[in-house]
Amino acid sequence: MITMDITLLIQIVNMVILMFLLNGVLYKPVKKILKDRAERQQGMQGEIAKFEKNARLRQQEVDEKMAKASGKAKAALDSTRAEAQAAGDQRLGAIKAEAEEGKNRQLAEIKAQIDSARAGLKANLDGFANDMASKILGRSL
Repeated sequence: MITMDITLLIQIVNMVILMFLLNGVLYKPVKKILKDRAERQQGMQGEIAKFEKNARLRQQEVDEKMAKASGKAKAALDSTRAEAQAAGDQRLGAIKAEAEEGKNRQLAEIKAQIDSARAGLKANLDGFANDMASKILGRSL
C-alpha cells in the first residue's frame, strides 16, 4: 500500500522542479523554434506571392509589347504590300499602254501597206484585166 510520508512530498516537489526545468530548457525553445519557422514560412509565402505577381505583371507587359510589335509588323507588311501592289499596277498599266501603242503602230503600218498594195493593184488593174481578157480570149484587145 501507499504510505504518505515525506518521500511523497519530495517526489511532488521533484516533479514540479522537473516541469519548470523542462519547460525552460525544452518546451519553450521548441515552441520558439516552431513559431519562428511558421513566421519564416509565412514570410516566404508572402515573397513567393509577390514574385508570382511580379512575374504575371512582367508576362503581361511582354505580351502587350509582343502584341504591339506584331501590330506594327503587320501594319508595315500591309503598307509594303500595298506599295508593291500599287507599283505593280502602275508598271502593268505602263506595259499595257506600251503594248497598245505598239499594236496601234503595227496596225497603222499594216493598213498603210494594205492601202499602198491596193493603190498599186488599182493602178495596174486595167493592165491586168486586159492581159487576162487577152489570155482568156486568145487574142489581144
